[in-house]
Amino acid sequence: MYKYLKMAKDVMKVKVENIVSSITLGINIDIEKLANTVSGIDNPKRFPGIIYRISNPKLSMLIFRTGKVICSGARSKADIEKAVEQLLAKLKEGKIKVTGKPKVEIQNIVASASLDFHVNLDQLAMECENTEYEPEQFPGLIFRLAEPKTVMLIFKSGKMIVTGAKTVQQANAAAEETRKIVKEIKATL
Repeated sequence: MYKYLKMAKDVMKVKVENIVSSITLGINIDIEKLANTVSGIDNPKRFPGIIYRISNPKLSMLIFRTGKVICSGARSKADIEKAVEQLLAKLKEGKIKVTGKPKVEIQNIVASASLDFHVNLDQLAMECENTEYEPEQFPGLIFRLAEPKTVMLIFKSGKMIVTGAKTVQQANAAAEETRKIVKEIKATL
């Protein structure tokens, strides 16, 4: 059940694949104690934190002793909010009290989209300065936009991955701007 966000007249569907967020709890955490007293938390060797995996929504959290948490795998803000609630319950189970409201910041949104046409990646690489294309190394072209500050991976098939957006609106705007540029320089097949 993925959410599609529609663009203006010429409908472009952008699908959120992953939202990476940072959560600040405002406390220090005894991660060894938490890992030893609460089920469902992994404490891998040679890693400075612990891993908490959630099945609904399906995502992972890296918890550090500073009270910082990195959450990845979410597909919406609602997923993040639900995960924070589950994290707080798990901390409470481990007798760790969080008194303030956790601060949540979205760090990166990864989305996918289709340009609905094939792309001449060689031409796009020659016409735009803000690209990297090494087809012997990787089949996609790396395309950087200054506004919104994002990076796209564009494939000959017209499939595209948008990274670096902080909001879904930025991901939409980046996809639409990329499509506009590809059409303007006539790099369509």
